[in-house]
Amino acid sequence: MNLNRPNANDALQTKNRSRNVAPQSGICSRCLDGCKGNCDMFKATFRGRELLYPEPFGSVTAGADKDYPVDYSHLNIMGYALGAKGMDADPDQATFPNVDTATEYGVSDKVKLKVPIFTGALGSTDIARKNWDHFAIGAAISGISLVCGENVCGIDPALEIGDNGLIKNSPEMDRRIEEYRRFHEGYGDIMIQMNVEDTRNGVAEYVIEKHGVDTIELKWGQGAKCIGGEIKVNSLERAIELKKRGYIVTPDPEDPAHQAAFKAGPLKQFERHSRLGFVDQEGFMNEVQRLRKLGARRITLKTGAYPMRELAMAIRWSSDADIDLLTIDGAPGGTGMSPWRMMTEWGIPAIYLHAMAYELCERLVKNGRRAPDLAFAGGFSSEDHVFKALALGAPYCKAVCMGRALMIPGMVGKNAERWLRDEEGGLPSTVSKFGYTKEEIFMNYEVLKGKYGSEIDNLPLGAIGLFNVVDKIKVGLQQLMAGSRNWKVNYISRDDIFSLTEECAKITGTRYVMDAYRHEALEIIDA
Repeated sequence: MNLNRPNANDALQTKNRSRNVAPQSGICSRCLDGCKGNCDMFKATFRGRELLYPEPFGSVTAGADKDYPVDYSHLNIMGYALGAKGMDADPDQATFPNVDTATEYGVSDKVKLKVPIFTGALGSTDIARKNWDHFAIGAAISGISLVCGENVCGIDPALEIGDNGLIKNSPEMDRRIEEYRRFHEGYGDIMIQMNVEDTRNGVAEYVIEKHGVDTIELKWGQGAKCIGGEIKVNSLERAIELKKRGYIVTPDPEDPAHQAAFKAGPLKQFERHSRLGFVDQEGFMNEVQRLRKLGARRITLKTGAYPMRELAMAIRWSSDADIDLLTIDGAPGGTGMSPWRMMTEWGIPAIYLHAMAYELCERLVKNGRRAPDLAFAGGFSSEDHVFKALALGAPYCKAVCMGRALMIPGMVGKNAERWLRDEEGGLPSTVSKFGYTKEEIFMNYEVLKGKYGSEIDNLPLGAIGLFNVVDKIKVGLQQLMAGSRNWKVNYISRDDIFSLTEECAKITGTRYVMDAYRHEALEIIDA
């Protein structure tokens, strides 16, 4: 396992002075009186709780860098020289461009995806707000689902609450739904996620009644943190407003000492936190029933890196309630709003959690019950990750949820728009080497122009960037699927991956490399 240095990390903009550190604490082996920094403890001396979060907060996404004993890199993908599933074994027909990457999830009213991926929850963070049109339109034109995360209504500056205490008007939520639907073409769906505050505020009632939203996602947690969502606010007035809306705001913006600290300068931001949810079977079933009565056609559930007990609850209750999709998000996750040490050190790592999910689904099916459709999440970014996750969870895993991997192209494409306008010095050399116009730089620009015509001018470049990344994942997945002789997603199985170590084989239940197909091989030799 690689060395982690808990008292120095680029995410926190800290570093050790010494070349040698104590392995567990991360503190320099020789801490010198008079040192001018800049380890975590040095910086925290001045900034305190600011050191809980990656910096600059609101402008970065951060991914935990702990190196676990076993992860998805310890799985490899099988390739075969014979056979074809879902296609005639004809070299003129069984080509990789003919691989069908479409998938679907749901109980009866299924959602189809052109590629078996969808976005992670993009909620109340500044990253999501500032880049929403790039993310939403990019997902829509790519034919994948989009998750609108928690607290969007709750932090809307223009939010209006009715006399009944429920949302009357939320322009920000309206914008988010409308942006996705502008280019939605029947593939994918927008899921509106709800936490404790969202439920209390009547988010489901609002989006179903006003927008006819089909899918509501209940949230138990995520892989990046074991508390509710948080953002930071730079205004004392805004902090007090959010507290009055029912959120947990720390430090208390109504405390005179904190107000004085804010006005004096050392306290620069307040944190808005969501409450922890507490689940029980009866309450869960009642909430699902309530949402269906409101008109939700599909209900999904997002759960985090909790132990096997909570995972079993999520799987069994999703089965009993006919949940359309259960997303299982493993540690360490990546986000721009989670406490750094929490993100690095809490929770069940993705491969362990997903192996548990497969085991529990198998047991559920053997007991005569339906296993819910699953999506796996937790640090995925490329086509090989998608293949491995689908294979490890087959036949239950239908898609992969991606967070930062689908946010990055939206942000980069947005910045390309600014660079093309000659803002901040124009195009960097990393981009200008491809050309000096959007037509030259973005590989699929002309493809999309051929489809949308003059409407291409209404596509933000971040959306085109996201389309390019999804296209890359699609083609890469086609190649891997063809090599493993699977011409449709539903043919991918656990036989198509193997473990590189015996420990990985023990954890995942997949075959160790020296045992995979050994019986068949010996039969050939001994014949």
